[in-house]
Amino acid sequence: MITRRERGLFILIALLGALLVTRGLVNGPGFTDVFYHLNAANRLVTGQGLTDDYLWTYISAPEQLPALSHLYWMPLTSLSAALGMWLTNSPNNYAAAQWPFTLMFAATIYVGFALGERLGQSRRHAWVAGLVTLFSGFFTRFWGAIDTFAPYAIVAALSLLFLGIALQRLMSASSQRSWLYWLLSGVMAALAHLTRADGVLLLLVGWSVIVWAFLFQRGYRLWKPLLLGGCVMTAAYLVTMLPWFIRNLNTIGTPMPFGGAQTIWLTTYDDLFRFPPDNSPASLFADGAGLFLASRWEALTNNLGTFIAVEGLIIMTPLMLVGLWRRRREDFLRPFWIYVVGLHLAMTLVFPFPGYRGGLLHSAAALVPFWAALGVVGLDDCVEWIARRRRNWSPGTAKQFFSVGLVLIAAALSWVIGTGNRVGEQSPSAFHQELRQLVEPEARVMINDPAQLYYFTGLGGVVLPNESPAVIPQIARLYGVRYLVLEGVAADGQSSSAAPESLWPILTAPHDFLIPLPFSDSSVRLYEIRD
Repeated sequence: MITRRERGLFILIALLGALLVTRGLVNGPGFTDVFYHLNAANRLVTGQGLTDDYLWTYISAPEQLPALSHLYWMPLTSLSAALGMWLTNSPNNYAAAQWPFTLMFAATIYVGFALGERLGQSRRHAWVAGLVTLFSGFFTRFWGAIDTFAPYAIVAALSLLFLGIALQRLMSASSQRSWLYWLLSGVMAALAHLTRADGVLLLLVGWSVIVWAFLFQRGYRLWKPLLLGGCVMTAAYLVTMLPWFIRNLNTIGTPMPFGGAQTIWLTTYDDLFRFPPDNSPASLFADGAGLFLASRWEALTNNLGTFIAVEGLIIMTPLMLVGLWRRRREDFLRPFWIYVVGLHLAMTLVFPFPGYRGGLLHSAAALVPFWAALGVVGLDDCVEWIARRRRNWSPGTAKQFFSVGLVLIAAALSWVIGTGNRVGEQSPSAFHQELRQLVEPEARVMINDPAQLYYFTGLGGVVLPNESPAVIPQIARLYGVRYLVLEGVAADGQSSSAAPESLWPILTAPHDFLIPLPFSDSSVRLYEIRD
């Protein structure tokens, strides 16, 4: 039995650990996703609403700039960062934007502790699961980022946790009411959807466990409470999502932007930057099923690596699988493993390119506390199996020894990855400073990473299209873009590491509508776009 004092001690450790991991390893934006969410939060806090002055993809793109934000990505990450800056009256301050993410990560650590206690029924299981959630290996470098990792981890994990409790109580004919947990699961599923588009899978998981109960557990005897639970969960989801649906209906005419569905038909990841965005089944199957099969196989191999190395910390992978297999029939864990299967199938077969290029990594953050708890109980299962075959083993001592070893290995891996990828405070580079001096204050620029450019310079613009140079004037007229920048130009001046290959001919034979302008950095080419 874990005492209230011990529980309070762990909460304190979770808060301190989360602070060290988030603030100690991440002090600024480090990649496009973070720049985007942080820019939107800054604009909201400074009175400009949820708007963008640039495009990082042409999917669901508006007809002009500035425009509504979050027509591809979801808004909760930006709203969380904006809340941190607003409450502290600190716009454009990364540390202020970050503190809600620190609290969300701390809550995720405590979920790991609670899951360890529930599955293992001992304080050792609780502490080890909680500490492995804290020392989460490859995820360590992302918890402090203004990205979806921490928000999705807590809300999606809680949705699965509440759904598991609701199902367990209902199927065991417990006298305790389960409707509250159905409601909480629906609310958290909606918050997960507001964090990531694939969060809607959690609502589908809820109905999947109901169908499972009907088909395989004689759930027809409980059809009324099962259907009631599903309706309560769905109603809670819809009520929570309603403000976002209304916003979209009033502005774009649909409850959700559906352009993201085009990512099903990508032929390469760079198709995200096609203009116009015309990805379709015809383009994917233009040469038969070969590309379809090759892309899914590529996603499968990459996602398998993510599962083993990232989700399972390599050494914990077999342990957590053993732990799950031994408990696969438990009602409490059914929502979890259905979600695991559904998520990995979706990111492999339906959205292969976004999936293996980061989608699975982001969404798997919700699995961290569950895998940690299953890893420690799976460790016990393995020790007991070996002890039955080696009489000189002391199972109790071995469990404690290997539990400590698991925590130490997780901590060492987290230290190496976290410190090796630390993101310091960010400031405009010489490139950004020079560009800011060369162009007009309100100019818009076509560049590889417009979100980063906006963060450092305030210049709006659009992303480089994955098309021939001939589309540049059309995009420039549509969005008021006046300059083109190609970065990472090779010494021979014939290629660019930061531009699609389709635009490389500009380097050797600029079109008439591109006027080269001087720039001090030889790896950068700056052009003025003229009609």
